Amino acid sequence: MKAVGERLDDLGDMRSLEALCEKTWLLKVAGQLDDALDMANAAVRLARFTGNRRDLMRPRMLRAQVMQYRKEFDQALHELNSLVEEAHTHEWQLYEAFALQHRGRVYFDQKDLKRALADFQAAVRIRRDMGASEEQIESSLVAITVTESFLGQK
Repeated sequence: MKAVGERLDDLGDMRSLEALCEKTWLLKVAGQLDDALDMANAAVRLARFTGNRRDLMRPRMLRAQVMQYRKEFDQALHELNSLVEEAHTHEWQLYEAFALQHRGRVYFDQKDLKRALADFQAAVRIRRDMGASEEQIESSLVAITVTESFLGQK
């Protein structure tokens, strides 16, 4: 956690989109979820003002993750549903797979294991089709294995 605090100090008052996204992630990791949500909202506002639709994907994804950590599952799902749809519409496979993976995590947290499994499987298919790294594919495969083990216990 010391490294997180040091990095936040390094970023200081930087207000670039990249800095706001990094601060959001760091605050989320540190468990400072209220501050993380404020920072995520600032990143979304900046991206809306200065960027294009694609630039808006990452801040919105981070905001959804913070909502998930805050156990605001309905809001996280609303954001992630929108992200999945938009990424699919624009054929942004990387973002679509990432949004599906995170939506699956929200479903998993809600104990909606069938939906979680479907999202994890869809993320694997997209990642394989686009030639994603083994690390990205592996994270989805692990999620599938864990979810299937929970489904098998029912």
